Amino acid sequence: MLDTLAIDIQPTTASRLTQLDPANMEFGKLFADHMLSVEYTGGEWQQPRIVPYGPLSISPANSAIHYGQAIFEGMKAYRQADGSVALFRPSANWQRLNASAERMAMPTIPEDVFLHGLRELVKLDAAWVPNVAGSSLYIRPFMFATDGALGVRPSDTYHFGIITCPVAAFFNKPVRVRFEQKYVRAAAGGAGYAKNAGNYGAAMLPSKLAQQDGYHQLIWTDASEHQYVEESGAMNVMFVIDGKVVTPALSTSILDGITRRSVLELARGWGLTVEERRVSSREIIEALQAGRLTEAFGVGTAATIAPIATMGYEGQDHDLPALSDTSFARRVGAALDAIRTGQAADPHGWMVAV
Repeated sequence: MLDTLAIDIQPTTASRLTQLDPANMEFGKLFADHMLSVEYTGGEWQQPRIVPYGPLSISPANSAIHYGQAIFEGMKAYRQADGSVALFRPSANWQRLNASAERMAMPTIPEDVFLHGLRELVKLDAAWVPNVAGSSLYIRPFMFATDGALGVRPSDTYHFGIITCPVAAFFNKPVRVRFEQKYVRAAAGGAGYAKNAGNYGAAMLPSKLAQQDGYHQLIWTDASEHQYVEESGAMNVMFVIDGKVVTPALSTSILDGITRRSVLELARGWGLTVEERRVSSREIIEALQAGRLTEAFGVGTAATIAPIATMGYEGQDHDLPALSDTSFARRVGAALDAIRTGQAADPHGWMVAV
């Protein structure tokens, strides 16, 4: 079905590709020429369309604005060593988008609509995939309610779209983080595992306060005790303690990161011990002070591998040792980059050619 789905393609007559400067790419500022648009009406998805990137028309009574039915994904396409373009684990993003949709009482996206529409879109805008080390084409699938009526209930109509933008590395230096022990990102039984817009809206104020204090990101802790690590603002978080890769176990308040899965698969394949379990901020600081914690880093689609240089805890900063070329974070980051860009074998079948 992936090869037979009809997509109405309307190529732009005014490409903006000349605006792309591969040496100066700001994350999420310049978007490629086209976007995928699919409407959900009458209980079914309509014909997908690829149209020139541009504004969408919505009602002031749009139910997503008023009641928060909005979800999204983050994924990437990479320029390959042979000049072609490939997507990284797109089926995993499709599955996670549908998990978010189910949690937010929204219709799920058929596999052919998502994957075939995505491939055709990236194929059309392949020239936008940069060919600079550390760069990629960031891909943002999203869905939101479109009913133009007030009332606290699931919408009857929805818009699914995909937009893309060329990006460089999200973090270009080790990050400073702070354990958040006042505000809550998500609670057990909530929607923290879904990539719904409300999770990010609620995080804006505490993130802003942390940035004002000189931190790049927060490390969120659990809602009841404010002790157990959950995830960071734009990424999952991992630690190397006593040579073991330690990361919080997934729950209803932690996002199941695609990069997280990939890093853990590589670690296990290398024979490393991986522990997915509850891990407290107190354990992390004590292990650091005892010299048992040697690495801490974030993992995510935008961040990829983001080494943590400093952790703030109860008003005091704790610096981590500098990473070496043999550090796990460096090695796994290099391994991921090599697979994503076609410079190394892909034994897991993660890459999908466009």
